[in-house]
Parts: sequence; C-alpha cells; structure tokens
Amino acid sequence: MEFTVSELARRTRLTVRTLHHYDRIGLVRPSRRSAGGYRLYAARDLGRLEQVLFFRELGFALEDIRKIMNARAFERQRALAAQRALLVEKAGRVRRMIETIDQTLAALTRGEDPVPDEKEFDMFGDFEPKQYEDEVKQRWGNTDAYRESQRRTKQYGPAQWKAIKAEAETITRELADRMAEGTTPDAPAALALAERHRLHMDRWFYPVSHAMHVKLAEMYVSDPRFTATYDDVRPGLARYIHDAIQANAKQNKE
Repeated sequence: MEFTVSELARRTRLTVRTLHHYDRIGLVRPSRRSAGGYRLYAARDLGRLEQVLFFRELGFALEDIRKIMNARAFERQRALAAQRALLVEKAGRVRRMIETIDQTLAALTRGEDPVPDEKEFDMFGDFEPKQYEDEVKQRWGNTDAYRESQRRTKQYGPAQWKAIKAEAETITRELADRMAEGTTPDAPAALALAERHRLHMDRWFYPVSHAMHVKLAEMYVSDPRFTATYDDVRPGLARYIHDAIQANAKQNKE
C-alpha cells in the first residue's frame, strides 16, 4: 500500500507543507516517486513518521530527531521502548498535575487557600543540571564546547532534561548489562553502545568527535566522582566504558 503526500496528510492530520519539509531535511522521505514525480510513501515510511511524531511529543527538536534516527546505531524497537518509558512517565506526571489542580480547585471553592507541600513539586522533576556549574565554568569556560553547551541547554525545559537523564541512564544500564554478560569492550555490541554514548552528548550538549570522546573517557577513570557514578551501577563499569570508548575511537579514526 502506498500513499500520496495528500493522502498521508489526511491520514496523519499533518499539513502537506510539513511533510514536504520533513522530506527536504531528510527526516521522512517517500520510498519512491511516481512517473509524474509525485511522492509515494510506503508502510515503512509511515512507521518512521510515527516515530518522529513520538519524539516531537516528547519535546525533541527536528534536527535532534534527524540525528538520532539517521545514526548508525539507531534501532527502531529499542527507540520505541525508550519512547514508551518516557511517555508513561510523562502521562503519570500529567495525571498527578490534573489531580493536584482538581484538589486545589476544590479547596478554593470551599474558600480555602491551599499551600502546596513538598511532594507536589516532585511532579515537575528533580534533575538539576547546574549543580556543577561553577566548576565547569572554571575549567572549560573559555572553550567553544562550553559556549555551545550553554547555548543549547539554556533552551531546555523539564521535558528535555528528563529525556536527557532517561537516555543517559538507558545507555549506562545497557553497558552494565553487556559487561555482566562478559561482552568484551571491543565487541560490536559494546562499540555500538559507546557510539550511542558519544552521540548522546553530541546531540544534547556540544559536538563530540571521537578524539574528544576519548578525552572524556579518561575522566571516567581519573576523576573519582565519575568513577563512582558508573561503578555504583556496577563495579568496574567506569573502566569498561572507558575501554569501549577507546576501542570505538580506534575503529572510527577521523
């Protein structure tokens, strides 16, 4: 089954202009064109479009979605599982917000002036990206990477920070799983995860070449705070990630 751009627009409730834009930027392209030059979308194109819309619902920018979905290590099933987890979390947070609003409206109707307690603020998220801001500024404040990170992150809201945290935790858990299974750091599965680790930072913070990734990996084993963060997940994980990053960089010499 194939769809013209007009049929796809009606089916998805997107505009033809939006679909043309997705085609131009390489996000969702039709599988082929008719003899008359019209775009024809196959079932797999609809699957890709659906995934794009899931990312959009989670607050991802189009350029970030394009990078994620065009990456070599991208796997649709794994991405869908991650999207589902984020959407379930988002749905739970929205549900709690609605319940809190209903309770507040009821109290106001009774003439009361309720004061939210600490637990009610948990629904807005507790990830604090600025906890090491002074140290980071002192060490890297004059670098292009720092300036680019500042430019990007000042645009992020709670949804983006939640997504960043969830994605990082997923990559770390999967690396820990590969380590537990006895997968060597230079095995294809570990290399793919090391590349996802690099692309995660490249997408959210600043451009990360393989050479820069190696330098970052050195901190994971030289800075006790980084080491503890990973080794708390699984003892020895910091060294395992370091070695996987080193091996991935060798495979992708720039």
